[in-house]
Amino acid sequence: MTPELITFGRYLAGEFENQRQAQAEPVWYVHLRLWLRPLPLFREDSIALFAEQASIINLDQPYRPRLWRLTHSESGGLEVRHYMFNDLKSVQGAGKNPDILRKISLEDLTFLPTCTLAVKVHTLADNQYQFIAQPQPEQRCKFTYEGTTYQVALGFEVTSDSLKTYDKGLDPGTGKGIWGALLGPYQYEKKRDFSAELEV
Repeated sequence: MTPELITFGRYLAGEFENQRQAQAEPVWYVHLRLWLRPLPLFREDSIALFAEQASIINLDQPYRPRLWRLTHSESGGLEVRHYMFNDLKSVQGAGKNPDILRKISLEDLTFLPTCTLAVKVHTLADNQYQFIAQPQPEQRCKFTYEGTTYQVALGFEVTSDSLKTYDKGLDPGTGKGIWGALLGPYQYEKKRDFSAELEV
């Protein structure tokens, strides 16, 4: 793994909250906690992160579990491959429960090929970077779960101390946003650092 890939993983591995944003604009932004927790899969060439979030008022009901695989593209750049869990309930709460994380295997996952993000790397200062993950042009992230088709617009930006997410759900018929970052990105700050859990 390259130093850039390892730095990318370290920036993302953590527990995040958008407390300031939610307090400033409570009508538009729910106060969320987001977990991005390393797990020991794809270790030969990638960093795997379990992603999950919850409303602060319902921390015992996390939702949107997924797996981010940070790796190199065929062209040599960085990319983020998204995977869906075949049984969402079986992994619910794994963001704050490492015992659940350790039980996850490759057989529990389905790769979502249309949901891969290309990553641009910007150098901000000595050993400080900004990583911007965006979908390929004309690519639509679509998948089916329990007979229902979903479409999601994905994307995020991360530095050593902040994370902005642009994820929003789209109506598959009209393409209009129906949930998520409809008025701009969710802006998170890292509250706990999980980078020590990276096995690189």
